[in-house]
Amino acid sequence: MDPTALAGVEFDLTLPSGQLHGKRFGNRDAPLALCLPGLSANMLSFDFLCERIAGDQLHTVALDLRGRGKSEVTPPGTYGWEHHARDVVAVADALGFERFSILGQSMGGAVAMTAASQAEGRLDRVVLLDICGTPDAASLTAIETSVNRLGQTFPSVDVYIGAVRAMGLIEPWSDYWERYFHYELEPVEGGVRARSDRAAVIEDYTYGKDRDPYSLWAFLTMPVLLLRASREILPGLGRIVSDADRSRFPRDVPSATVVDIDANHYTVNTSADSAAAIRDFYSLR
Repeated sequence: MDPTALAGVEFDLTLPSGQLHGKRFGNRDAPLALCLPGLSANMLSFDFLCERIAGDQLHTVALDLRGRGKSEVTPPGTYGWEHHARDVVAVADALGFERFSILGQSMGGAVAMTAASQAEGRLDRVVLLDICGTPDAASLTAIETSVNRLGQTFPSVDVYIGAVRAMGLIEPWSDYWERYFHYELEPVEGGVRARSDRAAVIEDYTYGKDRDPYSLWAFLTMPVLLLRASREILPGLGRIVSDADRSRFPRDVPSATVVDIDANHYTVNTSADSAAAIRDFYSLR
């Protein structure tokens, strides 16, 4: 295999809804798994996992959802789980795959469940990274704090990364997070700011608060893996997958397996245990 396939190759796709930017790993003839980041996240949030699960047996494509990273910022009213889910199906079509899988982290998992409702019979597997239902109410404080960085100008990359690290949301820090935040930033007058569009993210956040994720569970008839971050998002602020939902999900979704990961909502994507659980789920050698 071309070594660049394991390191990841960036590309663009033009869809009816706008242009999406992505990064593909592994053998392009292998089964496809689309990787969907969280609310304000970009595609590099999947670098750690894709470098460990993609190869001859699995072709992964991580996406910047519209309004994030290097994907197109589209007008107000074009966001929400249903719109993003249609993009996901359109990406699979554009890449020539009738059947595919989805790995979705946080809001990306809500989009994955929505795609299951739109593309019944086309999804082979779904991996939900620390999302399934309604988060503990206090945990949303940390999400909102993270969103507040968007639209702000910082004097330098180092100052921006220092501000992010001071939030305490990412521990342990690693080279993956350095890479992630360098990709997130773009130069502007007076310094740097995040590429992700604040208005797009807020539209999706508001949209999600008014939706019932539990109604989507009925469409999860394919094998499903829920990786639940066992650490609170921050001490005292609870979890995105509540204790009640962690117990309820495998009862209500018979095809689901739940694995607890010693990480929080953000670092579940850079956990070796997450990569191992996904490899087992796909029976990757």
